[in-house]
Amino acid sequence: MELSDANLQTLTEYLKKTLDPDPAIRRPAEKFLESVEGNQNYPLLLLTLLEKSQDNVIKVCASVTFKNYIKRNWRIVEDEPNKICETDRVAIKANIVHLMLSSPEQIQKQLSDAISIIGREDFPQKWPDLLTEMVNRFQSGDFHVINGVLRTAHSLFKRYRHEFKSNELWTEIKLVLDAFALPLTNLFKATIELCSTHANDASALRILFSSLILISKLFYSLNFQDLPEFFEDNMETWMNNFHTLLTLDNKLLQTDDEEEAGLLELLKSQICDNAALYAQKYDEEFQRYLPRFVTAIWNLLVTTGQEVKYDLLVSNAIQFLASVCERPHYKNLFEDQNTLTSICEKVIVPNMEFRAADEEAFEDNSEEYIRRDLEGSDIDTRRRAACDLVRGLCKFFEGPVTGIFSGYVNSMLQEYAKNPSVNWKHKDAAIYLVTSLASKAQTQKHGITQANELVNLTEFFVNHILPDLKSANVNEFPVLKADGIKYIMIFRNQVPKEQLLISVPLLINYLQAESIVVHTYAAHALERLFTMRGPNHATLFTAAEIAPFVEILLTNLFKALTLPGSSENEYIMKAIMRSFSLLQEAIIPYIPTLITQLTQKLLAVSKNPSKPHFNHYMFEAICLSIRITCKANPAAVVNFEEALFLVFTEILQNDVQEFIPYVFQVMSLLLETHKNDIPSSYMALFPHLLQPVLWERTGNIPALVRLLQAFLERGSSTIANAAADKIPGLLGVFQKLIASKANDHQGFYLLNSIIEHMPPESVDQYRKQIFILLFQRLQNSKTTKFIKSFLVFINLYCIKYGALALQEIFDGIQPKMFGMVLEKIIIPEIQKVSGNVEKKICAVGITKLLTECPPMMDTEYTKLWTPLLQSLIGLFELPEDDSIPDEEHFIDIEDTPGYQTAFSQLAFAGKKEHDPVGQMVTNPKIHLAQSLHKLSTACPGRVPSMVSTSLNAEALQYLQGYLQAASVTLL
Repeated sequence: MELSDANLQTLTEYLKKTLDPDPAIRRPAEKFLESVEGNQNYPLLLLTLLEKSQDNVIKVCASVTFKNYIKRNWRIVEDEPNKICETDRVAIKANIVHLMLSSPEQIQKQLSDAISIIGREDFPQKWPDLLTEMVNRFQSGDFHVINGVLRTAHSLFKRYRHEFKSNELWTEIKLVLDAFALPLTNLFKATIELCSTHANDASALRILFSSLILISKLFYSLNFQDLPEFFEDNMETWMNNFHTLLTLDNKLLQTDDEEEAGLLELLKSQICDNAALYAQKYDEEFQRYLPRFVTAIWNLLVTTGQEVKYDLLVSNAIQFLASVCERPHYKNLFEDQNTLTSICEKVIVPNMEFRAADEEAFEDNSEEYIRRDLEGSDIDTRRRAACDLVRGLCKFFEGPVTGIFSGYVNSMLQEYAKNPSVNWKHKDAAIYLVTSLASKAQTQKHGITQANELVNLTEFFVNHILPDLKSANVNEFPVLKADGIKYIMIFRNQVPKEQLLISVPLLINYLQAESIVVHTYAAHALERLFTMRGPNHATLFTAAEIAPFVEILLTNLFKALTLPGSSENEYIMKAIMRSFSLLQEAIIPYIPTLITQLTQKLLAVSKNPSKPHFNHYMFEAICLSIRITCKANPAAVVNFEEALFLVFTEILQNDVQEFIPYVFQVMSLLLETHKNDIPSSYMALFPHLLQPVLWERTGNIPALVRLLQAFLERGSSTIANAAADKIPGLLGVFQKLIASKANDHQGFYLLNSIIEHMPPESVDQYRKQIFILLFQRLQNSKTTKFIKSFLVFINLYCIKYGALALQEIFDGIQPKMFGMVLEKIIIPEIQKVSGNVEKKICAVGITKLLTECPPMMDTEYTKLWTPLLQSLIGLFELPEDDSIPDEEHFIDIEDTPGYQTAFSQLAFAGKKEHDPVGQMVTNPKIHLAQSLHKLSTACPGRVPSMVSTSLNAEALQYLQGYLQAASVTLL
């Protein structure tokens, strides 16, 4: 693509169309942009547009399109084509910083993100001058430019907060500190001076405080991994100024908005974070500043209001106290009973109250409320911080704190009892207090794993939770109902089983509640209870115990999906899946109606899949229906195909990318259920599965390979007879997969199925070519994963076609190649094979090479006979060699940025482990002894002498053991 006006005009028109609400106009435009993004100059055209276009909307659109283009294509993935040519890469890096700094803020943010994506890949090695260019702009004095630099630096350096320690990371951080720490400190001091110069100028202050927030965030990122020497030397400057800013209150910066945090609140929140970081990680160096910060933060907490805009500030301030109070040498600051009472009264109790804003979220923004409350994304809420502070205080002062709070809990419950309809919030706070007091350690999987001995959880449950849940009206006091259900969920390991069993029908009843939070919690609680394990690792509840409630449970779960706001509620769908899994054959009578409902739901959501978890559990539930029914009655598979195939066809025709990997997995499960030949409806699909476009999406590959394996297992003769012209296509897929380091194991899965199931004559003409492809890959890039798969394949080939056939095919490619493969690959690498079935295949294959391959006994290959036997005994007796060479650190495919649907394995579509050797050999060691005995009968005297002269003593001893176990001797 030329950098011409005509192309700029075309691009402008297409970008305009991508903003059109009508999909008939929007989609073709998006497809067009996708089709041209591989062309040279495409990114430069976008950058030119966002710089020169007169239309502001187009500028913003071009900047977003550019950022997404960089996100998808900048990373160079091994084995895949480089999607941006080198000249474009150089041009982008040369211009983007200047362009970002001279753009308006909306565009600046997009370009700043793009720089950090490029920086993650190229900085510092391939973009050494990025830092210098950024630091030089600090001198400009223009805070629009300075904030652009700070914003970019923040998005570049914030990954230091969660990266694992490594030499590479430390080298990079050192390089950044050397270039950045001093200018950043000077900028910090200069900005604070400017704040006092412009103390009466609101607009100037707003810009300066935006800078201070970014500077404070950068301070956090640069100090996170370790305390840099520079910051230790300049701690006085930073901490004194941080302390001053914490206590500052400028009327001009206060906002009227009650919801949105202002600049002052955001800055103080970040300073609390920075102080907490130093208190936790560098307490020795920070010790002399700590008392000042504790006082300042305490005053801040006591004087800050209940408005939502202060939530982040208050929660960070409380988190600071929480991190300080659990450090042994700050214990003395909290020891006094009055201090503890004061903290409880002034900080903890007020911040546990259920405010009007929480009530609003509960009713009108339930999804967000649930995410915060159930999934622990409530890191920044006051309640969560107060809860963490209680936990922190209990570390050293469990007795006194429990004592103080018991008084509060009792008085709150008394207030509630006086007038429940008015004072219900008191009970809510009491339940929350009990929960935070009692829970010492918690996991998503098991709920509370460690509880405070001083709180009687069962008594509280029976007296205060159960009565609420037993009330006839499921819609009364929804917040308290949600609290009660959550209590069951959290303390499910502490409350006795008989109490939990009483709760099950109550929870089933709450699936009908109008409140989204209440029926979601009910579904989630049931799902958690059904996964609990009893003493012998079986589920705590048996299918028999839940059987009386089956019908009402399934009815209410599916009904709950029709309640307003819950049509794609992932918790309900997960509870459906879990109920199926627990109840097993008890659900068979209901399956015909349930599968209809699941299919209708699948059809509805496939129009616009937006809830990945919901979709995943829905497919799991479909798989369970198939598994459970067909286990009892395999012929029922036809009914499922009738119900599902219409929807599946629509999903495949409309190319619903998110669902295609799932559809292939369910089809594999259905096909594997057929006992005899492949039905014609599947054979019609077979040619379509080989289309290259399907294989270009990495998310499809594991599911497609499994589906093709199912075709080969069930219908190899049909394929050989009726679709022989498709075999080259099948091998083409293998060739594509084998070339990729990420997917080569999938190529081997496919190849092994072809070798195992296809009639030999149908693949005869391709065999040599298959081996040549494998050797080319071995020469170009030999990885441990490839070798392991290659060893399993050649041994499977040996079992299927015979040892002599293997030797002949190797030597047919190149004379003496068989010996090279034995010496360079099989003997030294066999120890790396992992997995029981894989080891068994290799053991049986090598046994065949030792005992059924004449050239091994009377040619130059004979010298390899004993080393091969030695390596086989090693495979049996030595630990697996799981070392991986340093240069083989694979990128995990899921890591690559982009919009590919990732593959998600369906647990209940799981494939049974398949053993191609099966009953033919049950014990490979005895099989080796028997085969050696048979060989020694054919050529008496040779085997014992080869064994006794060259085998090492330990291996010989093991071999004697095998021979004894098989009751045979060597002649």
